[in-house]
Amino acid sequence: MIPQRRACRPKGRRYTTRDKGLMERSPYSDMTMESCLNTAIEVAREAGGLLLQHFRQPLEITYKRRSDLVTEADRRSETLIVERLRSHFPDHAIVAEEGGGQETGSDYCWYVDPLDGTTNFAHGFPVFSVTLGVAYRGEVVAGVVYDPTRDELFTAERGAGAFLNSQRLHVSNNGDLAECLVATGFPPFATNHDLNVEFYFRFTQLTHGIRRAGSAALDLCSVAAGRFDGFWELTQPVGQSRRHVAGSGSRRPGHRHYRQTVQSAR
Repeated sequence: MIPQRRACRPKGRRYTTRDKGLMERSPYSDMTMESCLNTAIEVAREAGGLLLQHFRQPLEITYKRRSDLVTEADRRSETLIVERLRSHFPDHAIVAEEGGGQETGSDYCWYVDPLDGTTNFAHGFPVFSVTLGVAYRGEVVAGVVYDPTRDELFTAERGAGAFLNSQRLHVSNNGDLAECLVATGFPPFATNHDLNVEFYFRFTQLTHGIRRAGSAALDLCSVAAGRFDGFWELTQPVGQSRRHVAGSGSRRPGHRHYRQTVQSAR
């Protein structure tokens, strides 16, 4: 059953100055976001159900590059999602991981990962998700992550907070790094795994423990839910190295304690 909209946006919503400015400059509105988020919830659940039908079944597996595989389930999930989004929002642009999107020139753009955690899925390890996000003029305004194996639906909307199955989420307030449980990932397209192994070793010494579950989307949701105290991942775009970090409590990026932690892990 798809949650009613009132469960995703509680009464007494407060917009930030940035949010109000975005809405004043554009047709971005509560009504538009209600339609986008409800559609994302419906589509993510449907795609998650499709993935469960294929889970632990014989799969056709191909490789986009070394260690970066794709299954028939990825493609079928993406096809379903893109078709549903096109039927609801024919003018919206879509960027999909397996290349099934469309460019329309719209101010609205959907970002689709039809199966985050493909390696887990291919090996029968039940940690994977469907991820959808929508941006307006480059600003991400709503997103949904659905974990079909646990029936956990994470939703978030700019200015309205984040929720898990309609319950508001809160990050951890743990301020002691030694008591923190953190997570990381090793993207298959990255070329700097040796560096992340060094970080992994150091954070093993500095924290209560590290988890590497294989779905960055679910790891980030676990940070939002206070299950993890932080998450980091190193990627290697063309010509540069980049660090993706999410944290809670006193370890948020830019905070003095956070900067000292990263420096001590180097």
